[in-house]
Amino acid sequence: MKKKVLVLGGGYSKERFISLKSAKAIIKSIKKIHNVKFSDPCGNFLRTVESFKPDVIFNALHGRFGEDGYMQSVLETLGVKYTHSGVKSSMMAMDKEISKKIFVKNKILTPKYIKIKNLRNLRNLNYKRIKNYLNFPVVIKPINEGSSLDVYICNNKLSLSNKLKKMRHYKEILIEKFIPGREIQVAIMGNKVLGPIELKPKRKFYDYKAKYYTNAKTEHIIPVNLSKKNYDKINKIALRAHRLLNCRGVTRSDFKFYKNKFYLLELNTQPGMTNLSLVPEIAAYKGINFTSLINWMIKDASKNR
Repeated sequence: MKKKVLVLGGGYSKERFISLKSAKAIIKSIKKIHNVKFSDPCGNFLRTVESFKPDVIFNALHGRFGEDGYMQSVLETLGVKYTHSGVKSSMMAMDKEISKKIFVKNKILTPKYIKIKNLRNLRNLNYKRIKNYLNFPVVIKPINEGSSLDVYICNNKLSLSNKLKKMRHYKEILIEKFIPGREIQVAIMGNKVLGPIELKPKRKFYDYKAKYYTNAKTEHIIPVNLSKKNYDKINKIALRAHRLLNCRGVTRSDFKFYKNKFYLLELNTQPGMTNLSLVPEIAAYKGINFTSLINWMIKDASKNR
């Protein structure tokens, strides 16, 4: 059945560029099936909703104000069906500390961390505590950004101090124990596991450039070479995390596999839909083409998510 679909893209976050690419790919895939219109929240979004009167809003925003519960609150207020997870789930997944606490409480392995506030006064930072609790190397990351933006690996106190100075504009950050090993990510579609994909970046780790630039030449491996036991285990953890956060639609969980253990780094409630994005690639491997994937998300859209 043909629907009026308003695709949200762009937005205010540092992931604006990727969001626009996702929105473009989505529109191209469904424009022959549905009546599709694009809107950027930076423009006259509410006026567009009022004039277009969409049946469904496809939320292709990434990052802050798009997948952290903010836009979901707006969409719930508007009373229009929308895709992906709801207000609370989006907020919990985007806040890395909240989601980690939920994972730890439910015995899902995740790297140890320390939360740092007041980055404008780094002279009082207890580096000895960081070294004793986490040991170097450590990973520093914003609490509520995606796409590996402003994520750094620090091998010593000097490196950590220098990188923290670059992040003073953040109110809070996490300093996390660095877990070496294999990068594996798992896609969930509704209550169904689509499965894992492994990434072999040529860069230091799977950072922003490794994710979104073809010249980074990150190797995507599917099927993933795991024992049957470990293959089932990582899928089970991803589905459990999806359910613990009460997620809807499509999610992607990011793991490190080290010494036969899976460490859940984070869960993404609005994965990218670009030509290099992982969820569409995993879905395609399972026989679900891009248009079918997008159409499923449109059919899955609802209010009160």
